[in-house]
Amino acid sequence: MATTTLPAFLRDRRERLPPTSTTRRRTPGLRREEVAARAGVSVTWYTWLEQGRGGTPSDEVLERLATALELDAANREMLFLLAQERPPPRRAGSLVVTPAIRRLLDALALPAFVKTPTFDIVAWNRAATRALRDYAQVPEAERNLLVQVFSPGAEGMVRDLEAARRICLASFRLDLARAGRDADDLIAALAQNPEFARLWAAPDLGSHTGFQKVIIRGGVEIALEATALAIDGSDLALYVFSPVDDASAAALASL
Repeated sequence: MATTTLPAFLRDRRERLPPTSTTRRRTPGLRREEVAARAGVSVTWYTWLEQGRGGTPSDEVLERLATALELDAANREMLFLLAQERPPPRRAGSLVVTPAIRRLLDALALPAFVKTPTFDIVAWNRAATRALRDYAQVPEAERNLLVQVFSPGAEGMVRDLEAARRICLASFRLDLARAGRDADDLIAALAQNPEFARLWAAPDLGSHTGFQKVIIRGGVEIALEATALAIDGSDLALYVFSPVDDASAAALASL
């Protein structure tokens, strides 16, 4: 199968759109002049694009073409990839925990939760309640990974708390940048903690994915590896914690 090109993609999407008039036509879809008018570009320049000429369109023009061609999110991304060899500028995603996300969580036997870019925990499963924390009993304002890892008593819950804090903060910076969001109020509140202020001053970047941490439950150490999974069309992420060895798996099952 031939690789999709920008000219072929534009023609295909144009021909999929229903004509704006009832006049009988020899070819399906919209005419080039109709798409050009919708996008606010000249017919000549749009024709050049369908012929593989005209240079690289700007972000603004591609956004207008995406609207004119009534592209969904996947096809908008394809348009940018074909025209500029990079994904489109990010749009703020949803922070809604849908029924589908809820069903996925409930189906997982491993501890898992859903978090926002500001590290608020907004959904979790029963395994997380047993192994990590009973989030339903935690006040909503404290239902945040950063708040937890810098709270009094965290030393008795995680081995090598310093490493856990550094990785958590590095991932936090990256998630905020990806989502184009800020957390000024949260950062200001946490900055009252000297340990947070010290680590926040070091601008490390990183991800939670693949990070191993050892939790302590009932005096037993359980080694878990975190896997972060992006949720399509959303700024939420699903975090799943897997035991890294047989002893940890047995200890986790006993919970």
